[in-house]
Parts: sequence; C-alpha cells; structure tokens
Amino acid sequence: MDKNDVKQFIAKRTAQELNDGDVVNLGIGLPTLIPSFLPEGLSVVLQSENGIIGTGPKPSPEIAQPMYITDAGGQPAMVGEGGSYIDSATSFGLIRGGHVDCSILGALEVDQEGNLANWIIPGKMVPGMGGAMDLVVGAKKVIIAMEHTAKGNHKILKTCRLPKL
Repeated sequence: MDKNDVKQFIAKRTAQELNDGDVVNLGIGLPTLIPSFLPEGLSVVLQSENGIIGTGPKPSPEIAQPMYITDAGGQPAMVGEGGSYIDSATSFGLIRGGHVDCSILGALEVDQEGNLANWIIPGKMVPGMGGAMDLVVGAKKVIIAMEHTAKGNHKILKTCRLPKL
C-alpha cells in the first residue's frame, strides 16, 4: 500500500469512531483528511481551535485563493452551514470547558503508557506547541491518528524519545 493509501485508510477507519452529534476537533496533518470519510448520515460538528465551530468542506482552489481563514494546519478552511467564526478565547473555552467530545490528533510518537509526543523535534524550528495540551485534557475522548513509522523509524514505542505533553 503506498503512503497516500495508508493515510486514507487510517482517516477512513478513524472516522468510524465518531458518533452522531459529536463535537470533534481535528488536529494537523492526517486528521484533516477525516471529513472526507465521515459515514453517510453521520452529523458531527467540526471545531478548529483557531476559530471555527462547524468547519465546512475544504474550499475549492478558486475560493481558497483570497481567503485568510485556515485550519489548525494552516490550510485554507471555511465555515460550514450553521457554523460560525469565533475568537480564540471562545474556542479554547469550548475545549477547556469539556465541550469537545473527541479530539483527533497526529503525533510524532506515542508510548505504551499513553504518552504523546507531538509538538517538537529538538533542534528543529517550530511555531509552538499549539492547543494540543488543552485538547488532550479537555476532550472527552482522544484519538491519535498517525502512521506507525516515519522514515523507517517506529513511532509507537515503549517510551517516547521526544518531549511529551
């Protein structure tokens, strides 16, 4: 199976874990593929910590060009029918207040104790840890959607090697 097929497979399988009515936060990377695989008839509210409740479908390239609204991964995003743009304080109030049913995050590593390393590789430039700490504590359910290896190295370990949340 090629790399793109693996990501699609993981996104499709992860989408099956969601329940009707869930408020779902999608993290950077592979989790952003999940909306394409939501089961027919399933109604979920997608939340982006950078200011959208009710995230809509990915905008077409013509619509995305002049837009400055992005998802957590910096990709063009737009609000869906019935959704709203919200400020960061309100967005994190939803997360910290326990109103997110499921947070789906990518990860650099996870370990047998349930630790998650997803924010920094020492020596590499990163913009910051983002909202991951809030999301893993504030969501009722956390799913890590990731490939199991990167560049031939295992990402599921006995103990995380990278800094953990």
